Amino acid sequence: MLAYHDEEWGVPSHDDVHLFEMLTLEGAQAGLSWSTILSKREGYRRAFAGFDPSAVARFGPKDVERLLADPGIVRNRLKVESAVGNAARVLEVQESDGSLDAYLWSFVDGQPIVNRWTRLADLPAETDLSKTISNDLKRRGFRYVGPTIVYAFMQTVGMVDDHTMDCFRRAS
Repeated sequence: MLAYHDEEWGVPSHDDVHLFEMLTLEGAQAGLSWSTILSKREGYRRAFAGFDPSAVARFGPKDVERLLADPGIVRNRLKVESAVGNAARVLEVQESDGSLDAYLWSFVDGQPIVNRWTRLADLPAETDLSKTISNDLKRRGFRYVGPTIVYAFMQTVGMVDDHTMDCFRRAS
């Protein structure tokens, strides 16, 4: 967890594969701890073709059954099926908006929102913006993208900088 915070959490990401990975992992985390998901991250990468949206979008019913038998991931049918469906939605976004990156980062005008929290307890679980993005993702057919999941995703990929004021990772 410390290495994840120190090296990855909140670092702006503009890579569609990484963005799809983090959206999938944040959805898988629903109802579970983030440490559980991080411990299964390599299993997810292996099971989901390195999070290549083109490959995952081609997964069929046999692939879903294979995934549901894989102890390296969270074996929840709704989460697995949503990841496969979301891959197809990513391809649609790439077609309509040029990239998943361009689509998602347009919500923040291409720049991270830098908050000024002094305590971790101050961080919100969701915001009006995460609700807006969640609604738009749902309109496009994405699943497991509620406002709390979307806000955690925004933090993870650096769309929002929620490092506290005393954190060495905080943006200036």
